[in-house]
Amino acid sequence: MRRLFLSSVVIVGALLLAAVSSKAQGVTDTQVLVGTSSAQSGPAAFLGQSMRKGMEAYFDRINREGGIHGRKIKLIVYDDRYEPVPCVQNTRKLINKDKVFALIGYVGTPTSNAAKPIVEKAKVPFLFPFTGAKSLRQPVSKYIFNYRASYFQETAEMVRGLVKELGIKSIGIFYQADAYGGTIKAGALTAMKKYGLKPVVEGTYKRNTTNVSAAVKAFLAKKPEAVIMGGAYAACAEFIKQCKQQGYDPIFLNVSFVGPDKLAALLGPKGEGEVVTQVVPPPTDQRVALVREYLKDMKRKGYKPDFVSLEGYIAAKIFCEALQQCGKELTRERLVKTLESMRSFDIGLGYKLGFSPNDHQASDKVYPTIVQNGKYQLLKSWKSVPR
Repeated sequence: MRRLFLSSVVIVGALLLAAVSSKAQGVTDTQVLVGTSSAQSGPAAFLGQSMRKGMEAYFDRINREGGIHGRKIKLIVYDDRYEPVPCVQNTRKLINKDKVFALIGYVGTPTSNAAKPIVEKAKVPFLFPFTGAKSLRQPVSKYIFNYRASYFQETAEMVRGLVKELGIKSIGIFYQADAYGGTIKAGALTAMKKYGLKPVVEGTYKRNTTNVSAAVKAFLAKKPEAVIMGGAYAACAEFIKQCKQQGYDPIFLNVSFVGPDKLAALLGPKGEGEVVTQVVPPPTDQRVALVREYLKDMKRKGYKPDFVSLEGYIAAKIFCEALQQCGKELTRERLVKTLESMRSFDIGLGYKLGFSPNDHQASDKVYPTIVQNGKYQLLKSWKSVPR
């Protein structure tokens, strides 16, 4: 009897140990813990704060409805000021101390690139960062998934519109002097090469500053008809203002990362005619089912709609859709396999998204927009861009 009792204890203990060890880090019966590092302060704070608000709006909705398979989503947010070193520190803290299940909604190329080797080594899903960097797409990394179109796709549409639609061949590139700006430059150069073109002039500025005077001087000397820009809102706004103050008024084009709403607010009337390629539909376009849902959830939180928070909302929704498909037995490997099996799914954008083992980018959609009367409108024809 004593041997039978001891055997039973051993078996029960082994079963309990197996049950505990089978649970993924950051997952309990009632919660899934996720984390993010982004600019919550400093010159790029609008980007990080908006991305966070969009994710919070969707997670709050899911939690009110009882969670996913009975588990509510908890988001831990750390401030990295859009700088790689604090981002690395935050990432290690989220993985090793907070014990998150996954990382979601990081903001920026230099910060995401800094986090990449850490998450790959730890085998932690790194989901839907707010960046179109090629380095996070090619080659495909098992644990990194992107929602948005790439910067190469955004700049390709810019150059196509300028050259094919408007006949413009005189193009300059203004960009942030880091990995983000370098990607914009590379994308623009690749697109221009297709038409046998090279930039007339290039100008740079240092990240988290608005020291653009040297770049402005270089552009005033050459005066290209169009300027492709790869920067954050504060520096890009300052560059545009200084150019216009000195009588230089080309077509200014920005990629989605710029923080379109903040840029328009900083420029005021000087922003008229500015073009921004977006990767989400206009955040007030209620013809889109997902936007109607987003607006309702943002209003409940007391948040104002903008392009960046809509992307955060989409990131959170895709994540929750994947959790739903994973089922009750949630692990990181199961999440990765589930995402890769989501070849064609609809979240209300009006078109299908999809991943595969060889493609971890859900959307290729680029929406060119233009500022008209202080607001972004979908660009129906490049020929309507004022010159």
